[in-house]
Amino acid sequence: MWPNNKRYYTLDCFYKEKFHSKIAKVSLNGNFTCPNRDGTKGVGGCIYCSNLKSGDYAGDASKDIITQFNDIKKVMLHKWKDAKFIAYFQAGTNTYAPVERLKELFEPVLKIKDVVGLSIATRPDAISDECLEYLSDLNKRTYLTVELGLQSIHDETSKLINRCHTLKEFHDMVLKLRERKINVVVHIINGLPYETKEMMLETVKYLNNLDIQGIKIHMLHILKNTKLADMYNKEHFHVLTKDEYIDIVVSELELLRPEIVINRITGDPNPDELIEPTWLIKKFVVLNDIDKELKKRDTYQGKKVKKDI
Repeated sequence: MWPNNKRYYTLDCFYKEKFHSKIAKVSLNGNFTCPNRDGTKGVGGCIYCSNLKSGDYAGDASKDIITQFNDIKKVMLHKWKDAKFIAYFQAGTNTYAPVERLKELFEPVLKIKDVVGLSIATRPDAISDECLEYLSDLNKRTYLTVELGLQSIHDETSKLINRCHTLKEFHDMVLKLRERKINVVVHIINGLPYETKEMMLETVKYLNNLDIQGIKIHMLHILKNTKLADMYNKEHFHVLTKDEYIDIVVSELELLRPEIVINRITGDPNPDELIEPTWLIKKFVVLNDIDKELKKRDTYQGKKVKKDI
């Protein structure tokens, strides 16, 4: 049991242990594209992404980064008056540009009062050697986290959702980041079309054997005006029920080392754009039901981790 009486290691708990303060992540939009959008590796992006490139709650890309940050910071300070901040570059692939461009975006936010860290969402195939060296330098100057999108270890799923990178590329990039002592958080999605519960658990088992520091568990949500929405309308593939999702998440938590920080444990879609699953709108109900199921099973994160891992 963790200090907040949760049965898994939450990001809030980790931040309070590390910074002894409330930490708020400010989601920013650097107007990056992706190699599976611009034709380098593919077009159209991942089939579940909206035109906002997974940045539905990020800042306004028409504004400069400092203005975005300050606009969001003002709102957050109304809720947490003593908060400190992590600048979160969320929308698109946030290392997919020359290093000089990255410096133009990353360096100014590090100078803002009460910014204690930087979180960069990206793809494993979009970090050049030059970028790695810059990230290594950043890691010496601030609390840095690189968030790598994986979603699934299964090749057939990756092809279906148009990821356009390999599992080997992901594995190799985790090793390169960890060689430089850079913290790695991995994104996965439960409920991808035609994946079984066992396939989802295999993804988590694989990640548990890697040197990662955190994980984000998302529930697939189908948004309007996406390729996934077109597929759903044609094929009517199964969308996980809330009970199925909770069962899978609890089983995944049991398989994850207790020191892996659970950065996210459910999706957070824009209700105006959501087609399915509608139960996902009630985020706190999902979170509470996960807690209830963990207690009902008398289980917790890491319970089924083999001792030799």
